[in-house]
Amino acid sequence: MGSRLLDIDLIIFDCDGVLVDSEVLSCQCLSESLAAYGIKLGLAEAIELFLGRNTAAVVQYYAGQGRPIPDSFPIDLKSRVRQTFRAALQPIPDVASLLDDLDMRFCLASSSDLDRVLLSLAHTGLASYFGDRVYTSQMVAHGKPAPDLFLYAAGRMRVAPARTLVIEDSISGVTAARAAGMKVWGFCGGSHYESRDGRAILRAAGADRVFDRMADFWKEG
Repeated sequence: MGSRLLDIDLIIFDCDGVLVDSEVLSCQCLSESLAAYGIKLGLAEAIELFLGRNTAAVVQYYAGQGRPIPDSFPIDLKSRVRQTFRAALQPIPDVASLLDDLDMRFCLASSSDLDRVLLSLAHTGLASYFGDRVYTSQMVAHGKPAPDLFLYAAGRMRVAPARTLVIEDSISGVTAARAAGMKVWGFCGGSHYESRDGRAILRAAGADRVFDRMADFWKEG
Protein backbone atom coordinates (compact mmCIF):
# COMPACT_ATOMS: atom_id res chain seq x y z
CA MET A 1 0.00 0.00 0.00
CA GLY A 2 1.26 3.48 -0.89
CA SER A 3 2.45 5.66 1.96
CA ARG A 4 -0.29 8.18 1.22
CA LEU A 5 -2.93 5.60 2.19
CA LEU A 6 -1.54 4.58 5.57
CA ASP A 7 -4.27 6.61 7.31
CA ILE A 8 -7.06 5.39 4.98
CA ASP A 9 -9.44 2.50 5.75
CA LEU A 10 -11.92 2.97 2.89
CA ILE A 11 -11.82 4.11 -0.73
CA ILE A 12 -15.05 5.42 -2.27
CA PHE A 13 -15.10 5.41 -6.07
CA ASP A 14 -17.40 7.57 -8.11
CA CYS A 15 -18.75 5.65 -11.11
CA ASP A 16 -19.19 7.88 -14.15
CA GLY A 17 -15.84 9.16 -15.37
CA VAL A 18 -13.89 7.15 -12.80
CA LEU A 19 -14.85 3.50 -13.27
CA VAL A 20 -16.54 3.84 -16.66
CA ASP A 21 -15.88 6.35 -19.44
CA SER A 22 -19.47 7.55 -19.56
CA GLU A 23 -19.49 11.31 -19.09
CA VAL A 24 -19.35 12.33 -22.75
CA LEU A 25 -21.98 9.71 -23.62
CA SER A 26 -24.20 10.92 -20.77
CA CYS A 27 -23.88 14.57 -21.71
CA GLN A 28 -24.60 13.79 -25.37
CA CYS A 29 -27.77 11.99 -24.26
CA LEU A 30 -28.71 14.93 -22.06
CA SER A 31 -28.24 17.38 -24.92
CA GLU A 32 -30.32 15.25 -27.30
CA SER A 33 -33.09 14.66 -24.75
CA LEU A 34 -33.38 18.35 -23.90
CA ALA A 35 -33.52 19.21 -27.60
CA ALA A 36 -36.69 17.12 -27.85
CA TYR A 37 -38.22 19.53 -25.34
CA GLY A 38 -37.06 22.63 -27.19
CA ILE A 39 -34.03 23.33 -24.98
CA LYS A 40 -30.68 23.87 -26.68
CA LEU A 41 -27.69 22.63 -24.69
CA GLY A 42 -24.36 21.96 -26.37
CA LEU A 43 -22.06 19.17 -25.28
CA ALA A 44 -19.42 21.49 -23.79
CA GLU A 45 -22.08 23.40 -21.86
CA ALA A 46 -23.64 20.16 -20.63
CA ILE A 47 -20.27 19.06 -19.26
CA GLU A 48 -19.69 22.45 -17.67
CA LEU A 49 -23.09 22.66 -15.99
CA PHE A 50 -24.03 19.10 -15.12
CA LEU A 51 -20.90 16.94 -14.84
CA GLY A 52 -21.30 14.86 -11.69
CA ARG A 53 -24.88 16.02 -11.09
CA ASN A 54 -28.05 13.95 -11.14
CA THR A 55 -31.17 14.33 -13.27
CA ALA A 56 -32.97 16.17 -10.48
CA ALA A 57 -30.30 18.87 -10.66
CA VAL A 58 -31.01 19.33 -14.37
CA VAL A 59 -34.75 19.68 -13.73
CA GLN A 60 -34.13 22.13 -10.87
CA TYR A 61 -31.74 24.21 -12.96
CA TYR A 62 -34.22 24.79 -15.78
CA ALA A 63 -37.13 25.30 -13.38
CA GLY A 64 -35.08 28.04 -11.76
CA GLN A 65 -34.71 29.66 -15.19
CA GLY A 66 -38.46 29.62 -15.68
CA ARG A 67 -38.26 26.73 -18.16
CA PRO A 68 -39.91 23.77 -16.44
CA ILE A 69 -39.31 20.41 -18.09
CA PRO A 70 -42.24 17.96 -18.44
CA ASP A 71 -42.38 15.01 -16.07
CA SER A 72 -41.64 12.65 -18.97
CA PHE A 73 -38.08 14.00 -19.32
CA PRO A 74 -36.35 11.76 -16.73
CA ILE A 75 -37.91 8.65 -18.29
CA ASP A 76 -36.92 9.72 -21.81
CA LEU A 77 -33.37 10.53 -20.72
CA LYS A 78 -32.99 7.24 -18.87
CA SER A 79 -34.11 5.27 -21.93
CA ARG A 80 -31.69 7.14 -24.20
CA VAL A 81 -28.80 6.64 -21.78
CA ARG A 82 -29.43 2.91 -21.39
CA GLN A 83 -29.53 2.43 -25.16
CA THR A 84 -26.33 4.42 -25.64
CA PHE A 85 -24.47 2.69 -22.82
CA ARG A 86 -25.32 -0.75 -24.15
CA ALA A 87 -23.89 0.25 -27.53
CA ALA A 88 -20.79 2.23 -26.56
CA LEU A 89 -19.86 2.25 -22.86
CA GLN A 90 -16.31 1.20 -21.96
CA PRO A 91 -14.50 0.82 -18.62
CA ILE A 92 -11.74 3.26 -17.76
CA PRO A 93 -8.46 1.62 -18.86
CA ASP A 94 -6.68 -0.40 -16.13
CA VAL A 95 -9.43 0.12 -13.54
CA ALA A 96 -10.09 -3.62 -13.23
CA SER A 97 -6.40 -4.25 -12.55
CA LEU A 98 -6.45 -1.57 -9.86
CA LEU A 99 -9.48 -3.13 -8.17
CA ASP A 100 -7.82 -6.54 -8.34
CA ASP A 101 -4.78 -5.16 -6.53
CA LEU A 102 -6.59 -3.28 -3.75
CA ASP A 103 -6.06 -4.88 -0.36
CA MET A 104 -8.38 -2.54 1.52
CA ARG A 105 -12.11 -1.92 1.66
CA PHE A 106 -13.77 0.01 -1.14
CA CYS A 107 -17.25 0.88 -2.38
CA LEU A 108 -19.03 3.01 -4.97
CA ALA A 109 -21.03 6.23 -4.53
CA SER A 110 -22.64 7.81 -7.58
CA SER A 111 -25.02 10.62 -8.47
CA SER A 112 -26.61 8.36 -11.07
CA ASP A 113 -29.64 6.26 -10.25
CA LEU A 114 -29.10 2.70 -9.11
CA ASP A 115 -30.40 1.07 -12.29
CA ARG A 116 -27.95 3.04 -14.41
CA VAL A 117 -25.00 2.27 -12.14
CA LEU A 118 -25.79 -1.45 -12.12
CA LEU A 119 -26.11 -1.43 -15.92
CA SER A 120 -22.75 0.35 -16.21
CA LEU A 121 -21.02 -2.13 -13.93
CA ALA A 122 -22.56 -5.19 -15.57
CA HIS A 123 -21.86 -3.99 -19.11
CA THR A 124 -18.20 -3.24 -18.36
CA GLY A 125 -17.52 -6.37 -16.29
CA LEU A 126 -17.03 -4.50 -13.01
CA ALA A 127 -20.13 -5.63 -11.10
CA SER A 128 -18.41 -8.43 -9.19
CA TYR A 129 -15.96 -6.00 -7.59
CA PHE A 130 -18.67 -4.09 -5.74
CA GLY A 131 -21.49 -6.49 -4.94
CA ASP A 132 -23.98 -4.65 -2.73
CA ARG A 133 -21.49 -1.90 -1.83
CA VAL A 134 -23.16 0.49 -4.27
CA TYR A 135 -24.69 3.74 -3.03
CA THR A 136 -26.50 6.39 -5.08
CA SER A 137 -28.03 9.82 -4.62
CA GLN A 138 -31.47 8.16 -4.50
CA MET A 139 -30.54 7.01 -1.00
CA VAL A 140 -29.98 10.47 0.50
CA ALA A 141 -31.81 13.78 0.77
CA HIS A 142 -29.27 15.85 -1.15
CA GLY A 143 -26.96 14.80 -3.97
CA LYS A 144 -23.50 16.13 -4.76
CA PRO A 145 -22.12 18.76 -4.14
CA ALA A 146 -23.71 18.16 -0.72
CA PRO A 147 -21.72 15.66 1.41
CA ASP A 148 -24.74 13.45 2.17
CA LEU A 149 -23.95 10.60 -0.21
CA PHE A 150 -20.33 10.17 0.84
CA LEU A 151 -21.23 10.35 4.51
CA TYR A 152 -23.96 7.77 3.93
CA ALA A 153 -21.56 5.42 2.13
CA ALA A 154 -18.90 5.73 4.84
CA GLY A 155 -21.56 5.14 7.48
CA ARG A 156 -22.78 1.98 5.78
CA MET A 157 -19.19 0.80 5.51
CA ARG A 158 -18.63 1.74 9.18
CA VAL A 159 -15.58 3.87 8.50
CA ALA A 160 -14.94 7.38 9.83
CA PRO A 161 -15.00 10.15 7.18
CA ALA A 162 -11.49 11.25 8.19
CA ARG A 163 -10.18 7.80 7.25
CA THR A 164 -11.91 7.74 3.87
CA LEU A 165 -10.48 8.54 0.43
CA VAL A 166 -12.80 9.53 -2.44
CA ILE A 167 -11.86 9.18 -6.13
CA GLU A 168 -13.79 11.77 -8.15
CA ASP A 169 -13.75 13.34 -11.60
CA SER A 170 -16.07 16.32 -11.12
CA ILE A 171 -16.07 19.63 -9.28
CA SER A 172 -19.32 18.70 -7.53
CA GLY A 173 -17.85 15.39 -6.41
CA VAL A 174 -14.64 16.92 -5.09
CA THR A 175 -16.67 19.58 -3.31
CA ALA A 176 -18.90 16.93 -1.73
CA ALA A 177 -15.94 14.88 -0.52
CA ARG A 178 -14.26 17.92 1.00
CA ALA A 179 -17.49 18.91 2.73
CA ALA A 180 -17.69 15.37 4.15
CA GLY A 181 -14.25 15.77 5.74
CA MET A 182 -12.67 13.15 3.48
CA LYS A 183 -9.45 13.07 1.49
CA VAL A 184 -10.16 13.30 -2.23
CA TRP A 185 -8.13 12.51 -5.33
CA GLY A 186 -9.24 13.90 -8.67
CA PHE A 187 -9.17 11.61 -11.71
CA CYS A 188 -9.00 13.31 -15.11
CA GLY A 189 -8.44 10.33 -17.41
CA GLY A 190 -11.97 10.22 -18.83
CA SER A 191 -12.70 11.37 -22.39
CA HIS A 192 -14.56 14.44 -21.09
CA TYR A 193 -11.17 15.93 -20.16
CA GLU A 194 -9.52 15.45 -23.55
CA SER A 195 -9.95 19.14 -24.42
CA ARG A 196 -10.02 20.58 -20.88
CA ASP A 197 -7.33 21.04 -18.24
CA GLY A 198 -8.64 18.47 -15.78
CA ARG A 199 -5.67 18.82 -13.46
CA ALA A 200 -6.24 22.54 -13.01
CA ILE A 201 -10.01 22.15 -12.71
CA LEU A 202 -9.89 19.47 -10.02
CA ARG A 203 -7.01 21.08 -8.15
CA ALA A 204 -8.94 24.34 -8.01
CA ALA A 205 -11.97 22.44 -6.68
CA GLY A 206 -9.86 21.21 -3.76
CA ALA A 207 -8.54 17.79 -4.77
CA ASP A 208 -5.55 16.66 -2.68
CA ARG A 209 -4.01 14.99 -5.71
CA VAL A 210 -4.91 14.67 -9.40
CA PHE A 211 -3.93 11.82 -11.72
CA ASP A 212 -4.98 10.78 -15.22
CA ARG A 213 -4.20 7.05 -15.46
CA MET A 214 -5.42 4.28 -13.20
CA ALA A 215 -2.06 2.61 -13.77
CA ASP A 216 -0.56 5.56 -11.84
CA PHE A 217 -2.82 5.16 -8.82
CA TRP A 218 0.05 4.03 -6.58
CA LYS A 219 2.62 6.35 -8.13
CA GLU A 220 4.18 8.81 -5.73
CA GLY A 221 4.34 12.48 -6.65
